[in-house]
Amino acid sequence: MIITRTPLRISFSGGGSDLPSFYRKHGGCVVSTTIDKYIYLTLQDSFTPGISTIKYSKVESFESVDKINHPIFRECMLGFDVDSLEMSSMADIPAGTGLGSSSSFTVGLINLMSQYKKLNYGKESLARKACDLEINKLGEPIGKQDQYAAAYGGLNYYKFNQDDTVDVIPVNLSTEKKKKLNDNMILMYTGIIRSASDILVKQDSNIEKGTGADKNLLEMCDLTDNFFKDLKKGNISAMGDILDKGWNLKKTLAEGISSNEIDRAYKAAIDAGAEGGKLLGAGGGGFLLFYADNEFHDEIEKSLPEYRRIPFRFDGTGSATIYNDNTK
Repeated sequence: MIITRTPLRISFSGGGSDLPSFYRKHGGCVVSTTIDKYIYLTLQDSFTPGISTIKYSKVESFESVDKINHPIFRECMLGFDVDSLEMSSMADIPAGTGLGSSSSFTVGLINLMSQYKKLNYGKESLARKACDLEINKLGEPIGKQDQYAAAYGGLNYYKFNQDDTVDVIPVNLSTEKKKKLNDNMILMYTGIIRSASDILVKQDSNIEKGTGADKNLLEMCDLTDNFFKDLKKGNISAMGDILDKGWNLKKTLAEGISSNEIDRAYKAAIDAGAEGGKLLGAGGGGFLLFYADNEFHDEIEKSLPEYRRIPFRFDGTGSATIYNDNTK
């Protein structure tokens, strides 16, 4: 049996600039961190030769890999030329909530397969292969930040270059500063699960059409660069203002990123003491993240009684193999 554990991520600034339609023209950048919420994947040889079984929200059993309905399982198994396996997936957080779960799943599955095939994939290879599978093979209208975050782990500045390469630069905060940054964040679950694809298709189209999304994304990249400079100086207090400015810019990129309900909740949290915040992921639902001194967290939680507060800590490991008896 082999088990991998791959973290989910919180993106602070620059999301959207990792779309190929943007970074191939201008370059893009994101600051994000992985957190202690994970996707777990297990693999073992099938008890019945010639039959594979995969378990996620559904159970599929099949003789031919190309008959698998789940697209990521199917393409990954075809790419590694494997069959007669039993695999399952479990997650700490539901999919469709803005924490990059699809790409974390893909990175974790590629890691799982590479361990089974006894290949030595580094973090860059995991990220690059996950991007290729999701973006090129499956045609998903997504960017690259989630795959790189899941593979590398930690608090990082990601630079998406016009030639499709990605620079990963760790944000080296002191232990005390990183703890305070983490402690000043509050994560609220809206209960709304949505598909990121629809919103990202609209955003991608707006970038291609030159409707103003380019201009606002360029401004978001400037904010991200400045935020990275602040963090390198240990100025974590810049977080609130960056989140607020970035969120107001992001809402202009495509219809459906926010809603009357989300806008109401955001204002309630600001009135309760939050310095800034954002809806995580492509938008439409999922998690709201706020930055505020810890003393205001209870008031912020009270201001959003219909939402659920989810405690979290930063994670620095990236996708990891936590059990492997396939070593002979």
